[in-house]
Amino acid sequence: MAAYFSLFLVVITIVTGIVWALDKFVYAPKRQLNLAATQEQCSQPLNEEAVAKITEPNALVETSVQVFPVIAFVLILRSFIYEPFQIPSGSMMPTLLDGDFILVNKFNYGLREPVARNKFLEIGAPERGDVVVFKYPVQPQIDYIKRVIGLPGDRVIYRNKTLFIQPACNTGKTPCPEMQQILTDFKATGEHEQMGMPLTRYDAHMFNKTHEILVNNNTYPQTARYFKQPGLTQGEWLVPEGEYLMMGDNRDNSLDGRFWGFVPEENLVGEAVAIWMSFDFERQESDFLPTWIPSGVRFERIGGIN
Repeated sequence: MAAYFSLFLVVITIVTGIVWALDKFVYAPKRQLNLAATQEQCSQPLNEEAVAKITEPNALVETSVQVFPVIAFVLILRSFIYEPFQIPSGSMMPTLLDGDFILVNKFNYGLREPVARNKFLEIGAPERGDVVVFKYPVQPQIDYIKRVIGLPGDRVIYRNKTLFIQPACNTGKTPCPEMQQILTDFKATGEHEQMGMPLTRYDAHMFNKTHEILVNNNTYPQTARYFKQPGLTQGEWLVPEGEYLMMGDNRDNSLDGRFWGFVPEENLVGEAVAIWMSFDFERQESDFLPTWIPSGVRFERIGGIN
């Protein structure tokens, strides 16, 4: 849907832009010449109504001229600077909740043209711990949001609900980094639930970044469903060059890279940087108002994303 909207936005911008240019450099000068020629044929100055009738463009041209600057601004803003997204699920709880509306930075990881998404300017690359929107590799027309866990060359192990990361060994760097366990600090239990079971909230200290995660200690890991990389054991991955391993913060309720593999660099959309609005949707089907109408605003959630 996002790709179709981008294409629609580009087409509308081009069409209105062509009309705007034709009016500015062709039609408007012609109307002024017509006004001057008409005035020469009249002994008295033309009244305002007559001048307006000669100089005003038709409705289609006038609408295009007025709409083009707005559409062009929206296209530039959405394609190269910031794009809004809505969080539709709880896979990134507690960092992001269903009903959060976020802003995604489109230039941190390089600029891409909005239709084919070919990169034309290198700026930066994701860092471990970034919250990233990307095109789901299995169905690229769908946007996913997860946290970057493994960078290119990293060895990642997720075993018994514990995360281990061995950073990539860069050429010429000795000794190579050792495998490190990502330590967690207990915060609370029972604030969130999954299928009636309480989730435990932890602070995860991933190298130089700290973020919150949820773990369901009442379920077994779904190790048998994990993506199996040739030559490695189940639950262990070596991130290929130019790709990333993503995981949801809601560890036991997230369809992420553990189950389908890696995200190519060309699938990256941008970094989620802020929550600009957050709504509660707690209505029941039996309620008078439809369920899609918010039941409240969570002002306390507005702000930056860790």
